[in-house]
Amino acid sequence: MSRKPDHAALQQAAQWYARLSADPADQATRVAWQQWHGQHEMHRLAWQYVERVSQRFASLQDDSVTAAQTLRSARRAGISRRQTLRSLTLLAGGSLLGWIGWRVTPLPQLWMAWRADYHTGTGEIRDLMLADGTHLWLNSASALNVDYRADVRQLRLLTGEILIDTAHEARPFIVATAQGRLRALGTRFSVTQQDGHTLLAVFDGAVEVRTAGSAATHIVQAGRQLRFDNQAIGPEAPAQQTREAWTQGMLLVNDIPLAEFIEELNRYRHGYLGVSPQIAGLRVMGTYPLHDTEQILSMLESALPIRIQRTLPWWTSIEAR
Repeated sequence: MSRKPDHAALQQAAQWYARLSADPADQATRVAWQQWHGQHEMHRLAWQYVERVSQRFASLQDDSVTAAQTLRSARRAGISRRQTLRSLTLLAGGSLLGWIGWRVTPLPQLWMAWRADYHTGTGEIRDLMLADGTHLWLNSASALNVDYRADVRQLRLLTGEILIDTAHEARPFIVATAQGRLRALGTRFSVTQQDGHTLLAVFDGAVEVRTAGSAATHIVQAGRQLRFDNQAIGPEAPAQQTREAWTQGMLLVNDIPLAEFIEELNRYRHGYLGVSPQIAGLRVMGTYPLHDTEQILSMLESALPIRIQRTLPWWTSIEAR
């Protein structure tokens, strides 16, 4: 049996969590919940998942409150700006670990992400200029190390996504991921570190892919994209414009399944966002503002036969209307 809870079990678990939280002293509700919890292993897995998300959400709220208290205390005590920023940076690290990590990221990778040269929190997009003039954008919940040497310019993407507009010079430009190495051939391209594989999309020039395990190679030209893992390079497809549009704060999609759209949107939101299998195949297209994911959900609800169900402040699901 799959160890991943299905949508129905997750929704039931969230509803039980809401009922128990609303009235913890209601013994009849607790007895009914215990009966539900013991009926099936899937119910127990779903409950554990809901509890885990709840704990992360509570941690994030605590960090936000503590950050505000830190600022107020610093003003009253006259603490230096540097000391205040150091305290807030530690808090931001907790949020980064919580919200990059609660889904799938192993703890060692989370620690590397927090210590990375550049990283972003959930919903944050950074625009950077590197020492050689390379223009770099770092997407939501991403982390990157930079290693420029006399003979090579190398970036290591630890998690998330980057878009790169490389500066032209003699030193090779390399991007390393968990699955292999990408060598830019004078180009603009995006790299996404996904679960078990890397997604490359090329918008200008070309990029050479080399897998870490088999050393298989392939050159991807402008307008194309592909995925690869440690051993194999997948087939090419047209480059998706959404892999570039996020740098402008937009989520641009063209006729993709709703489930795929929600998976992408999840990268920019705190908490859980799920979609019922009944409507997962509905097609989505259009341009959506990443600065307001609630507005995106409202846009979807007005255009598709769906309804947005908010069971808890940190638990949202998309159901059939």
